[in-house]
Amino acid sequence: MLFELFVHSVVDYAIYMLDVDGRVISWNTGAERIKGYSEAEILGRHFSVFYTERDIADGKPAEELLIAAEMGSHEDEGWRLRRGGEKFWANTVITALRDREGALVGFGEVTRDLTEHRKSQEETTGRRRAFAHFVRAQETERRRIAWDVHDDSIQSMIAVSMRLQMLAAQRRDSALAQLDEAIQGAIRRLRILVAQLRPPALNDDDLVASVREYLDDVVTGWGLECTLRNDFTAKPPPDIVVTAFRILQEALVNVRKHANATAVEVSLTGQDGGLLVKVADNGEGMKADVEGSREVVSGEHIGMASMRERAEAAQGWFRISSGPGEGTSVAFWIPLGPPWSARN
Repeated sequence: MLFELFVHSVVDYAIYMLDVDGRVISWNTGAERIKGYSEAEILGRHFSVFYTERDIADGKPAEELLIAAEMGSHEDEGWRLRRGGEKFWANTVITALRDREGALVGFGEVTRDLTEHRKSQEETTGRRRAFAHFVRAQETERRRIAWDVHDDSIQSMIAVSMRLQMLAAQRRDSALAQLDEAIQGAIRRLRILVAQLRPPALNDDDLVASVREYLDDVVTGWGLECTLRNDFTAKPPPDIVVTAFRILQEALVNVRKHANATAVEVSLTGQDGGLLVKVADNGEGMKADVEGSREVVSGEHIGMASMRERAEAAQGWFRISSGPGEGTSVAFWIPLGPPWSARN
């Protein structure tokens, strides 16, 4: 009696029974709410009324009962119909019911309406695709600008520098030599710009290798002792590789510019279906009044705002932990992909 009261009181799940031929023989409040039929309207009708014309033509209702009878139960996710023909995305579980002798006496079915969940996940998937497209477009433009600067501006300036060196040597002109030194300085700055636009270490396919190469080739050259801790074995898509690398790159540049540190530790870890990255230095730390603040976006902290925006655009999070004399730890987490793929 209590169980029947419970079943009929449930409103978030459609719970009903079918006879051995698939006709509805019981109906709860949740079934009426989700499928739209009153008990009087549906009792005695075949449960195929909940299926689309295509599924009926394919014999899906009968096939699901057959599988449930043979295997004990059958679970499916797909389009179902409400009263009036409106489609909704449902998760259904059909369970075979047998008497003490093992004879099939009917079926129990539980249906969940996942329409809003599916819509939400489709929106998440759409945002993720748009983000991936944006990252690809941004990196393509960065690469184009880097190539243009290297192949055009830098090469032209090198040619000018070589000519100035020849003239300065021929004429023993110190002014020309000073001008050449200025051009050489400009060339060095442009090469740094090119490296920032498209670091040679950035490999779209292998995040760990990209990070290790950047630490070895660039960060150690800043006079920082680098440690890389890694137990990340997943192969993220290129947009995640680029996003994680860019946030990490910005964090390391901030260490160089502001931390007055001698050592930095980078860790890459798989966590909760995503990538967790931490960058910790042994520098001076930040003032307590700006620790982790979302409002500080000017001056030396504009880079932090950029890192946070990148992480959150990828549906992740970004955090800072710091204190005067305690160093600074930057952590961010990015999901490796949408947790659910929409099916048609």
